[in-house]
Amino acid sequence: MDAAEDLLCDQGSQALTLATVAERAGCSKGGLLYHFGTKEALIKGMVERLIEEFDELVATQGHDTYTKNYLAATFAAVRSGRLRRWAVVTGASGNLYLLAPLRVAMARWHREGLDSEPDPGAAQIVRLACEGLWDVASHDPDLYDAEHLEGLKQRLLALLPA
Repeated sequence: MDAAEDLLCDQGSQALTLATVAERAGCSKGGLLYHFGTKEALIKGMVERLIEEFDELVATQGHDTYTKNYLAATFAAVRSGRLRRWAVVTGASGNLYLLAPLRVAMARWHREGLDSEPDPGAAQIVRLACEGLWDVASHDPDLYDAEHLEGLKQRLLALLPA
């Protein structure tokens, strides 16, 4: 999957074939086919891996509410500079079926723990602001420097009750 992501970043979705991914990964096409029977299965696997990685990032933040964990994870992802992976993988899918896991994850991320939030409305606003930041940073990763990002994060935290 790393080889496929690298290929997408370097050459775009038109270059993504199982043969080129296998070559870049240093394995046989048959070996790749054993794990991913089609190009679509490979892309779906990449989408699912991105979701799992973000779920892990949210889970490791250690704040007292899901929204604060989600906020911290979003800013960690933006600072990592790896959002381009999301843009190229989701862009390469070009197929609603392949993005189904992402739609399910987005619904879960935006519903998770809302009942236990001190202010569910503020929590939803912060989560939606995170989505906007994620989208903008995916397309222009250098738009915000670390100081600006920290200021944005603090402003969003201030919307949430202590």
